[in-house]
Amino acid sequence: MAGHPHTQPHTHEHGTHGAHASEEEFWDSRYRESDRIWSGNPNSVLVREAEGLSPGRALDLGCGEGGDAVWLARQGWRVTGTDISAVALERAAEHAAGAAVADRIVFERHDLGESFPGGEFDLVSACFLHSPGDMPRERILRTAAAAVAPGGVLLVAGHGGAAPGTENPHPDLHFPTPQEVLADLELPDGGWEVLVCAEHERVGAEADRPGHGYDNTLKVRRLA
Repeated sequence: MAGHPHTQPHTHEHGTHGAHASEEEFWDSRYRESDRIWSGNPNSVLVREAEGLSPGRALDLGCGEGGDAVWLARQGWRVTGTDISAVALERAAEHAAGAAVADRIVFERHDLGESFPGGEFDLVSACFLHSPGDMPRERILRTAAAAVAPGGVLLVAGHGGAAPGTENPHPDLHFPTPQEVLADLELPDGGWEVLVCAEHERVGAEADRPGHGYDNTLKVRRLA
């Protein structure tokens, strides 16, 4: 998403995907555009929804330059952060080292449509896991749900609709509602508890992002 990269937390970009660029090439090129794309601060939805959880093992999907992963590590989580961009992961590792939490985070490069971190996690976070091109987001999120340990939480935050009275800058892209995300997960009946399934207006610094005035949150807990 176009915006104010040095004042905004990590979120994946929307834009024109080069006709001959792979997802990896696109994101490496995107990150090379400047020394730092995102602010280094955690996404506010992660802070809001994870603050009350007991720290355990966390998986950060699309970790970018590491803002969310570093915040989780500071709260006592052991974190696996993954991204398709090696450039982003190098910066994330530097961020973790500078924050003195490198011993609590492992960074792995994955094209999540092709490979996925192993193991089970007490928190799987997918904050603004959007991309131009053909990223199979619904299938990735189903794999993410399967990686949640019994009693653990899956947190999915995404962009919602445009603010009332404003033009949608991406009319060709569909940003699902939280109810659609929940339906696409195809969770088995009786196996999960829905904790949050809501759209919310942006607040604070995040309200300055152009275009989309709403984000949405889905938070579900896997029952033991």
